[in-house]
Amino acid sequence: MNHTEGNFVGVRNSNIYYQGWLPDGNVKCVLLVVHGLGEHCGRYMNVVNHFVPLGYAVYGLDHIGHGKSDGGREVVERFDDYIGNLTIYSNMVKVWQPSKPIFLLGHSMGGLIVPCFLLDHQADFKGSIISAPLVKTPANISPLTIIMGRILSAIAPKAGILGLDATGISRDPEVVKAYINDPLVFHGKTPARLAAEILKTMQRISVEAEKITLPFITIQGSADRLVDPGGAQMLYDKASSKDKVIKIYEGLYHEVFNEPERAMVFKDVETWLKAHI
Repeated sequence: MNHTEGNFVGVRNSNIYYQGWLPDGNVKCVLLVVHGLGEHCGRYMNVVNHFVPLGYAVYGLDHIGHGKSDGGREVVERFDDYIGNLTIYSNMVKVWQPSKPIFLLGHSMGGLIVPCFLLDHQADFKGSIISAPLVKTPANISPLTIIMGRILSAIAPKAGILGLDATGISRDPEVVKAYINDPLVFHGKTPARLAAEILKTMQRISVEAEKITLPFITIQGSADRLVDPGGAQMLYDKASSKDKVIKIYEGLYHEVFNEPERAMVFKDVETWLKAHI
């Protein structure tokens, strides 16, 4: 396995960090990882270690305000900043891997970024894997909270308003421990501006998901406490793709690639990818 890393100039002149893992032999196809809220692409080594030996190249970037990229932690002006940086990076990957089929793999907030990105870019990709998509407004967030979040977004955009329960990411205590002790993971509260931008983008996807026609598989743990598990079903139902699959894993938490049953999840995704290369 060969590892590469670097930086590129992204939106708002930000310095964006990326990594790539390539097989020793020929590249069969490309997985482009789009990570979730507060984390970074380096947390996807389970994906790397499973797929790179099978001949897949895996690439990922750290979103602005995340991991080793520039910006205040989780601070963003507009959700489109994530889309802009992903556009730049995916174009770089296409140059590095010409004519190779590219699949997007988005998890959590990355599972919101990817469908939003696909609205304008799906012709450039072979398919998508969408894990635990953050696409549905949680039932426990009241309309008043949403209104207050929008107000705070305007007057105090960096004010933290929502926290994340680390114990909800996986039933594997070692995964939780590694997450808590990871210095590149942001453990503070999500700023008001980003929370408002996420909610606005969720609403956009609920209206425009029918524009998605690309083949995709969405995977979701039924016991996910960090996103509404119904979001995966909503995305599956609303997308116009004729070639789409949904896998709901009974009892699994948020990070299905980091659950004790991860081998089963990887096998399902591997089978789907083989059918679409």
